Amino acid sequence: MQRKLGINSGCIRKGDPLQTLKIAKDCGFTCFFSDSYQTKSIYAQKEEAERLGLEFEFIHGPYDTCNDFWLPNDDYLDIFGRLVQTIDAAATAGVKAVIVHVSASFTPPFINDLGFSRYDKLVEYAEKKGVILAFENLRKLGNLAAIMDRYEGNPFVKNCYDCGHEHCFTPPVQFIEIFNKNLYCTHIHDNFGLPKPRGEGDFHLLPFDGDIDYADIIRRLDKIGYTGCLMLEVFDHRQYEGMNPEQFIHTAYERALKLSKL
Repeated sequence: MQRKLGINSGCIRKGDPLQTLKIAKDCGFTCFFSDSYQTKSIYAQKEEAERLGLEFEFIHGPYDTCNDFWLPNDDYLDIFGRLVQTIDAAATAGVKAVIVHVSASFTPPFINDLGFSRYDKLVEYAEKKGVILAFENLRKLGNLAAIMDRYEGNPFVKNCYDCGHEHCFTPPVQFIEIFNKNLYCTHIHDNFGLPKPRGEGDFHLLPFDGDIDYADIIRRLDKIGYTGCLMLEVFDHRQYEGMNPEQFIHTAYERALKLSKL
């Protein structure tokens, strides 16, 4: 199945996202997402994307303190406000979706009614702005499942499937099949599975530099009829330090093209 190929505009960690977009377009990518949720950056990327003819698929919202949603204090107001800012930027720039993390770490706070009431307000705000919230799979299936169940049938609540997170955090779980009716977009990258003992294995390598079975992932996406973008979420970590930005993004495109043909 032919699908659009995309990449994150922050894949060159010390680079200029606008220059990255130009290189990505020259290499063959047709769409992208922004790792930055800062309003000024979003508008600049939108303007450059229109000039280049790239599709701005979604924005990754802030997630550094997402566990605060579930805690009995007002600390959540910071990330809540930043997510509202991201939704506003998306709505104004005409970007359809924002990626949201439900919780972080292998031992996040227990989900509770207080946290759900806060997400209710966020979902209601996004719906008023016409922006989709795509909740991403991370370490806890139950937390994501609870969110998907709570907003079942709401067209503004969807799922972002991250193959790297599935592989290194929850290898027995098949998120594509569980949330197939709500799958909106993807994050594609590679790693070496769940570290032992548990640790951080979420390396965001280029496809085929780890041991993810991409043929299986493409087969599963085909089976549910997913026609959206295959969106890379990769970074020029130190193992790629011999590559300049053009070489890294060109290699990323070649890898994306290879997996799209599986």
